[in-house]
Amino acid sequence: MKRDNRQTYLLISGVIFGLVAILHLLRIMNDWSLQIGPLDIPMWMSYGGLVIPAVLCAWAFSLRVS
Repeated sequence: MKRDNRQTYLLISGVIFGLVAILHLLRIMNDWSLQIGPLDIPMWMSYGGLVIPAVLCAWAFSLRVS
């Protein structure tokens, strides 16, 4: 993979994972409920939904810099 393509891929991945983490943080802070069809998504799932994408975001940006 060309270096430019790799850098672009890491930038886009980092931004998407960062946005997902921010949305989960907003859900936690504002106590938003989430329902998909008849299924209520418990709040504890947003804690994992915050940590995992935040780590992947940081990882993507750290690989982009190196």
